Amino acid sequence: MGGDSIKWLCILMILHLVNWVCGVCELSLMHNDNVYNYSLTSPLDKYPHGVLSEDGFYKVAVNQTVLWFQLCDGMIFNHDLPICVDCLDCGGPSHCGLGCSALVEKSIGGYPVCTSLGHVSSTNITIRDKNHPNNGVIVKMTHGGPKYSCSLSVSVICDSNGLQGPESMEKLGTCNYATEIRHPSGCATIIPAEGGGWGWFGTFVTVILCLFGIYLLAGTAYRYFFLGIHGLHALPNLDFWGGIPHRIQNFFASLVRRFRGPSEGHRSTYSRVNF
Repeated sequence: MGGDSIKWLCILMILHLVNWVCGVCELSLMHNDNVYNYSLTSPLDKYPHGVLSEDGFYKVAVNQTVLWFQLCDGMIFNHDLPICVDCLDCGGPSHCGLGCSALVEKSIGGYPVCTSLGHVSSTNITIRDKNHPNNGVIVKMTHGGPKYSCSLSVSVICDSNGLQGPESMEKLGTCNYATEIRHPSGCATIIPAEGGGWGWFGTFVTVILCLFGIYLLAGTAYRYFFLGIHGLHALPNLDFWGGIPHRIQNFFASLVRRFRGPSEGHRSTYSRVNF
């Protein structure tokens, strides 16, 4: 039973990693014959991890409420670790903040009580203003608790001057919060839909590569853990992929023979006989 649990855990981790690489905090949309691409985790000159906080988390405090969050990843604490009475949905009291991507602390009866607001797996990214798509995006993280659902919406506003904020927060409901930062990662890369750039073709190729990566990793994990196949033979359909270069070679060779005609070695050896 324990071995099966470990196998499934490894497979889920691999699939989660593939999903994170291909989709989290990325957005593309068409507006006025231009393609606007957002990739919040792409490295910039002054921000090698994109919009991710170099400290491992962002923090904003208003009155007796404190928000901790990280964008596009889980939080990491090398200092200022949250100390809460209850943190069951985000690492527990001894590792509070390490099991989610957003956390709120409120003082209840004089004791700090923490509630998870979201996880990386539930992160969603949308455009802030559809009429002005270069103004930034909204990164929303959600968490379904036993009593009610919680969420944190972070507006990442385009600002090429550098990082600013967060400086304030807003409570939108029982367990729903919002804040904002200004960051160069909130500025879209604009590609003309016609002419320069790959446009939608590039997006199509990216999707195909991601699907192929999921197929390859999931198939390898299944054959390795469940079928006990190790080494290169753990790759799914290895004979098919290994034979592709030979098939391509034969295909081009047949094309050459078709356009050049039969070679000297393949011409008939019979000669004409005159009677």
